[in-house]
Amino acid sequence: MLKKQNHRMTRQRKVILEELKKVKTHPGADEIYAMVRKRIPRISLGTVYRNLVVLSELKEIQTIEHVGTLKRFDGTPENHYHIRCVKCGRLDDAPMEIETYLEKKVRRYTDYAVVGHRLEFIGHCSECAKGCL
Repeated sequence: MLKKQNHRMTRQRKVILEELKKVKTHPGADEIYAMVRKRIPRISLGTVYRNLVVLSELKEIQTIEHVGTLKRFDGTPENHYHIRCVKCGRLDDAPMEIETYLEKKVRRYTDYAVVGHRLEFIGHCSECAKGCL
């Protein structure tokens, strides 16, 4: 896909993508930078961030943004749901199928040309829930 849009798969992009796909934690740019520096010690945070933006625009990864929090990145580009702990901020994939009927339903109530949707569940992770009981 990169070559189709005049972007080469540079060594830096390849390493960033490989490192991000190794984890399921949805890390921020700083965390990805720390992972990538082990393999490319002279890479800058700015380079990592710019390449994350390119990879996201090319749909190789997902950018997950929440109001008032830093961007996080997901190595799984396919649409899927997330669940976030409101106490500690942990973010996991929600293990369920995408509900396409939601897009059809919203089309009945708006004049938007709906092209997809994102859904995030919120709650307390198992560790934080222990303190709530």
